[in-house]
Amino acid sequence: MTADSAARPRPDTAAAAAAELIARFRRQRPLRAGSLIVTLFGDAIMPRGGAIALGSLIALAAPFGLNERLVRTATARLAKDGWLKGRRAGKLSEYRLSRDGRERFADATKRIYGEPDSEWSGRWTLIFLQPMAAAERKELKEELIWRGFGELSATVFAHPEFDSRVLGAKRTGPLAKAMVFDANLADGDAPQRLVALGWDLDDLGLRYRRFVKRFERVLAALRSSRTLDEEASFIVRTLLIHEYRRLHLRDPMLPSRLLQADWPGVRAAALCRDIYARVFTASEVHVSRVAAQLEGALPAPEASVMERFGGIQP
Repeated sequence: MTADSAARPRPDTAAAAAAELIARFRRQRPLRAGSLIVTLFGDAIMPRGGAIALGSLIALAAPFGLNERLVRTATARLAKDGWLKGRRAGKLSEYRLSRDGRERFADATKRIYGEPDSEWSGRWTLIFLQPMAAAERKELKEELIWRGFGELSATVFAHPEFDSRVLGAKRTGPLAKAMVFDANLADGDAPQRLVALGWDLDDLGLRYRRFVKRFERVLAALRSSRTLDEEASFIVRTLLIHEYRRLHLRDPMLPSRLLQADWPGVRAAALCRDIYARVFTASEVHVSRVAAQLEGALPAPEASVMERFGGIQP
């Protein structure tokens, strides 16, 4: 056995699983530093006060292949876009979530970590767009699709009984030019035809199955590990949520009666919950050791973190 092979982690350990995930992340071109920093803030930093010293953020991001220049550039861009707010104390800097950033993260947190609503009355929410500028329509389309609406035509969007009161509270800008209807579909097989028209569930299902295949290997490695390395646990947790977030936020979260019986999103959610619970405690130790605010240590995690995925039990 060579020295290199002796130092290399066994293929069935948490460290090896973390190394495989990092290698896959680093192969991405371009390497999207901003997207990973959004994951770090939403998953690990927001529950612990929402602020972190720039040097600590650079240290947390280093294992993923993000150098200091990339982190500085990405955080500056996120601040310019309104997600973060920076402040300086001498030569040191700190970034925290802006008010708008907190609202955006709160909405995303509910979708990523929340339990799907299993009840559905059979009614639909339809949105009709009035004439508007192309830029306004693009903005509104992105907002509606992010919220799970399907695009039936250039001016019509649908969702299974979306709470129209939520839309009503946010009816500013382009959304103020939309007309919202609650509707019943008269035709018995119309829901399935409407789903096929509004959403590409074949592509989403394929992406879910790839996620499941990749992270089932990670779960097997975690189960075979006697102890969990703190940094490896943090890496697994971060890239688990990073990949799940980007996939899950594409999911319209349709009621189960509109999905195929073996919908892979169900397995993906259960897998995510299981892995997250296994690595959470060790990963928090790593965050506490590496990260701080300008005034000192990060606050303890909010109690609500333990309610993620319906309740995690490390």
